[in-house]
Amino acid sequence: MTNHTVYDQSWVATGSAGTVGSILRHGDEFSIRVAGKDELRGPFDSLDAAKGALTASLGPGADRPEFREH
Repeated sequence: MTNHTVYDQSWVATGSAGTVGSILRHGDEFSIRVAGKDELRGPFDSLDAAKGALTASLGPGADRPEFREH
């Protein structure tokens, strides 16, 4: 049996190369998932912190992605 978590909100992060990741909110905590990776990273205590972590995970010189609520 597979466990599924229901998230309260989600955002998709897109850059020039397409979708680069997502942010998921569950209660007061935020987690990130980098495109192509299975694991969630976090939790982070704010949306801004999660955005910063996702941007940092893209590596040096990467442009900040655009975040859209999904």
